[in-house]
Amino acid sequence: MTLMPSDKALVPFVSVNNMMRLIHQIGLEECLARMTEQVERDFRRWPAFDKVPRVASHSEIGVIELMPTSDGLRYAFKYVNGHPVNTKSGLQTVTAFGLLADVATGYPLLLTEMTLLTALRTAATSAVATRALMPAGAEVHALIGNGAQSEFQALAQRSVNGLGRVRLFDTDAGAIARCARNLRAAGLEVTECGSAEAAVEGAHVITTCTADKQYATILTDNMVGAGIHINAIGGDCPGKTELHRDILLRSDIFVEFPEQTRIEGEIQQLGDDHPVTELWQVLEGAAPGRRDARQITLFDGVGFATEDFSALCWLLEAIEGRDCHEMLDIIADPDEPRDLYGMLMRAGAGES
Repeated sequence: MTLMPSDKALVPFVSVNNMMRLIHQIGLEECLARMTEQVERDFRRWPAFDKVPRVASHSEIGVIELMPTSDGLRYAFKYVNGHPVNTKSGLQTVTAFGLLADVATGYPLLLTEMTLLTALRTAATSAVATRALMPAGAEVHALIGNGAQSEFQALAQRSVNGLGRVRLFDTDAGAIARCARNLRAAGLEVTECGSAEAAVEGAHVITTCTADKQYATILTDNMVGAGIHINAIGGDCPGKTELHRDILLRSDIFVEFPEQTRIEGEIQQLGDDHPVTELWQVLEGAAPGRRDARQITLFDGVGFATEDFSALCWLLEAIEGRDCHEMLDIIADPDEPRDLYGMLMRAGAGES
């Protein structure tokens, strides 16, 4: 005899394989566009969310983090690591999984891989910030750092903001070649560049997404002209930056959650009193974004839990009616809620 759990004890689980199937069923750029709208909708109701800096465990070679939030109806968290040294042994720099739960009962609603899902939501968040801050008539996107995030970033900017021309640079020539090959196959106009300086030439939007955990200077002050919008998304932990400090001093800086960004973002190079604007305020019209054609705007994006919340909510809706998940028995469900022991004993009797 096998004791089967009730439906309420079964939780949808999206594996890596099923996530890939879902993305192909919907279409990658359509997923990015829909995710962008979900992320922006949730930014626009920012005051509804619990907000705390992520809980991080740092080592010399990487970081492991938990990222929780709730809007009072649903609770979400993501487990994520960042270990740039992993690529040397054939492992991913970033891996993640996450959970969405019902606040009223505490029961999980969804368990999922979040390595691919985080790539989607990170690109979607960059697209949200770019749409709000980029100069009028922008067409050219410079992408510095051509690792695992790069194609998603480029495709989101094409899908959402019409940036169909991309200029690539990475210190690894093989990474440039791979990214260029993938993006050309997706229909983008690609220029492979031999330096960061060459990549930003003629660009209207610059995205930096390098992986090394160090104080780096990917962009120097003389490389950034008037009117540029920058997405600096590679600096995401203490001791890791990408931009020269002088660029920050010339820019109007926009962030997700200042308390976290001052610890982990580019602005860790500045004093705690340096003014920044929260992105949600721009989206809601409570603060100005781009004011003129010569202004340099900088989105100092480190990733925040509300974006994972958005991704998980989007995914829960996206799998409805599709065969892109399985149901897991991860919640104990005794007939009598207080009789957990009895459930265990009956299971033993059924095995004999």
